[in-house]
Amino acid sequence: MGIGSALAIYFIIWWTMLFALLPVGVRTQAEEGDITLGTTASAPARPRIWLAFFRTTIVSAIIFAVFYYATQVAGFGLDDIPRFFPELK
Repeated sequence: MGIGSALAIYFIIWWTMLFALLPVGVRTQAEEGDITLGTTASAPARPRIWLAFFRTTIVSAIIFAVFYYATQVAGFGLDDIPRFFPELK
């Protein structure tokens, strides 16, 4: 796997995990009881986006390490996935 491919795969994993982990640990303004005028009640009270980026980076690195090990070290590839449909003749 080249460096370009590795970076592209890591970016896809990171972007997906960002949206999966973004709501984790966020308290809304309604839960805090202090709704700022002009915002919705479901808006985050304290977004802490850098914490979300940090968590996303850690989780993405772990997932990428597992992916790298499975594909590059263990040799798992698309040919190892069983076929569920018979070949047409």
